[in-house]
Amino acid sequence: MPKTSPQSRLDAPQSSRDKLLASAIACFDENGLSGMTIEQIRRRANSSIGSLYHHFGNRDGLIAALFLQLLDEQMAWSQPALEQAATPYDVVDALIRGYLDWVGHHPREARFMYAARSEVAAGANAAALKEKNKQRFGHLMGLLKAGVESGEVRSLPRETYASLLVGASENYCRAWLAGRVSGEPVTHASVFVDAAWRSISVSPAD
Repeated sequence: MPKTSPQSRLDAPQSSRDKLLASAIACFDENGLSGMTIEQIRRRANSSIGSLYHHFGNRDGLIAALFLQLLDEQMAWSQPALEQAATPYDVVDALIRGYLDWVGHHPREARFMYAARSEVAAGANAAALKEKNKQRFGHLMGLLKAGVESGEVRSLPRETYASLLVGASENYCRAWLAGRVSGEPVTHASVFVDAAWRSISVSPAD
């Protein structure tokens, strides 16, 4: 992963908007998604209720804004390695290692994203989330298409690739965050990269 990791705006918030988002993730960490309230967030950020509604519209807007910002930061974490990837296998490797490494360094943020994903996907910001995911997998899908054309990658329904590639890694990360397994996610990166590649690659037997 990057030798100089991208700095999160939540670590050193400057604007009133970023202070509210940093407050929101802290309140989530203490109270969970259902337990965090607008009043808690406002007080921790030392902000007015008017400022919160100005920036986010409502609680759902704040949750979506935080989720989308964290998705951007997760993408930035892997971006240098993804940009250097030249083959479908390299991209799979960079994608999975980056994901596992980010979760290991940001467990609080990862818990929030797992908790908030379905709410954001079903809300007013569903289109923004869809566009972010398109960006996230855009380079990957281009190389996978080239891999299909060269006979290296199996031709599968487009929507299944993401689940095959990151589904097992995500399941492990959830277990690690819940304390059901002890090994940090990135320590098993090679296992998950190999499994993901086998799930989409054309083997000699095929």
